[in-house]
Amino acid sequence: MDEKDWIAGAAKALAIIEAFDEEHARMTPTMVAGRAGLSRTAARRYLLTLRELGYVDTDGKLFWLAPRVLRLGQSYLDSARLPRTVQPFLQRITATVQETALVAILDEHDVVYVARNGVNRAMAVGFVLGSRAPAPLSSAGLVLLAFQAPENIEQWLASYPIKVFTPHTYSTIEQLREVLGEIRRNGYVVTDQQLELGVRGVAVPLRDRHGSVVAAISVSMPIGQESANAALHRVLPTLLENASLLRNLV
Repeated sequence: MDEKDWIAGAAKALAIIEAFDEEHARMTPTMVAGRAGLSRTAARRYLLTLRELGYVDTDGKLFWLAPRVLRLGQSYLDSARLPRTVQPFLQRITATVQETALVAILDEHDVVYVARNGVNRAMAVGFVLGSRAPAPLSSAGLVLLAFQAPENIEQWLASYPIKVFTPHTYSTIEQLREVLGEIRRNGYVVTDQQLELGVRGVAVPLRDRHGSVVAAISVSMPIGQESANAALHRVLPTLLENASLLRNLV
């Protein structure tokens, strides 16, 4: 990017918004400044501007994100071509296998679910539309990682802070490296209870017409009494068929 085209103010405003997370939901300007790499004075000015625009709120001391921030994510879901294109295919998958179907993309260390179709039952499982999860903790995330260039995979693994959520979570970089190699060889993955007990996922890569992996298409389901092998044979053909049909459309 040409330096003269760079708008520092826009970058700083977005850094302010991204400074908030689950562990830093309410912060003083000093706290925000430390997380966004700004001076306290600059952080306070940006926070007050964002408050005027409706993106943050304050009690005079602490600041927190306001619901208006959700418009930013919704704008992507409303305008991006991928979610609209895949939705009919997710409906077909759900109708065939009676499980929640999803499409996810990779965003640094996370996957983001940009399309979803759930089954009509009270105990439907799976991520909600727009939710994020550490990539290795979901079948979609593992698929997206596995089909990166080998050098990119190693860089990613070197920077990833291992997070263990269940006794089944892959807890070492060596485990992840082995799993990613297996996924690359097989072209699919089935995961059990990586993020949440009692939940299984199956995922395959979603390629464009040039063969590049642009997303992952997956099914999320309760484990119940069904073995992983039985679940794989039940849902994998449908996932592969729809991924193939989408290849010239995404």
